[in-house]
Amino acid sequence: MDELKNKNIILGVTGSIAAYKAPEIIRLLVREGAYVYPVMTRSATYFIHPLTLQSVSREKVTLSLFNGDERDIRHISLSALADILLIAPATANIIGKIAAGIADDILTTTVVATRAPVVIAPAMNERMYENPVVQQNIARLKSTGYRFIGPEEGRLACQDKGKGRMSEPATIVGFLKKIFSKMEDFKGKSFIVTAGPTREPIDVVRFISNYSSGKMGFAIAREMRDRGAKVILISGPTFIKPPEGVDFFVVETARQMEEKVKEYFDRVDGLIMTAAVCDFRPVQSFKGKMKKESKERVVLELVRNPDILEEIGRVKGEKILIGFCAEAENILQEARQKLKKKNLDLIVANDVTEKGAGFEVDTNKVFLLNSKGEVKSLPLMSKRKVAEVICDHIKQILEERQANK
Repeated sequence: MDELKNKNIILGVTGSIAAYKAPEIIRLLVREGAYVYPVMTRSATYFIHPLTLQSVSREKVTLSLFNGDERDIRHISLSALADILLIAPATANIIGKIAAGIADDILTTTVVATRAPVVIAPAMNERMYENPVVQQNIARLKSTGYRFIGPEEGRLACQDKGKGRMSEPATIVGFLKKIFSKMEDFKGKSFIVTAGPTREPIDVVRFISNYSSGKMGFAIAREMRDRGAKVILISGPTFIKPPEGVDFFVVETARQMEEKVKEYFDRVDGLIMTAAVCDFRPVQSFKGKMKKESKERVVLELVRNPDILEEIGRVKGEKILIGFCAEAENILQEARQKLKKKNLDLIVANDVTEKGAGFEVDTNKVFLLNSKGEVKSLPLMSKRKVAEVICDHIKQILEERQANK
């Protein structure tokens, strides 16, 4: 296959001894038919000469924000050109700067400006890699859509053995090919993704809600967009910036979310319902603000909200329907019941009491149950990785349906 043919790849090289592998990365990419545009930090030039990368890529190496030609805003032109931006090797320093949003040289400025996928191949001493701050930076970048490959176990520059060695060039190129091949997975398809909590007002300042952050739903929306789908993201109130390139709608209550989902459902190929919709709402919302001075006790009467997924399941037809199930006990039993009752193709279940698998965190540990009765248990991983696995299953469902036509 020609996943890399005619693709424009920005290769960022930073100040690591592993910079000596950059020419081999370029050579392999060029052999696959890609165009490679090297960008080097100042530190990188101490490890490998720019002329080496220029000779292999046959493209001018960019070293500075300021090249003397005011007509060419280099970081903008590079960021717009890129089909993908690869940083290999990536030091702890560059990872920290990107995580902090710092843009003080040509490479970091190009990263901030690009809308292309960014792939980072770390290379550093094991003690640096295991530093909690470095791990926090990596986790933060992963949660916002940056992709990482490696590092690997092996002999390091200090002659110690440990984790920190940059992945081999062939492995990195294979990783890029996989990304590009997935960009076609959902081309021509459209999906609704719901995310976040809903809020049910008690009065003008108080409401019933839950701890959902929206991170899982936003991760799925981003993954589906990256695989070529048209995405309609419908979210309750969150503090997360929506992914570029999706149609984004904010709702507040369960009934508002129901209305918006039904408005668009006929136009899409499926619905991924990650939102934590409030099961109940107050029968009556107080006008104005309820004053505590006038009341010693308040009895709040609740009424059940519509089950959006169950209602959609009755009319889904050939559309794909994915649900989520957050439970504190009897996880698989509850998930199986909901899978059948709501006519789902797949349900994602997790134990919200388990560390790292509940609300408001960047990781999740889930079970996937499909309509065939199959169960897959995933280990604790980033929500972006969970989103990737879920999308893999959606792709499989689509392929099976196509084969059975």
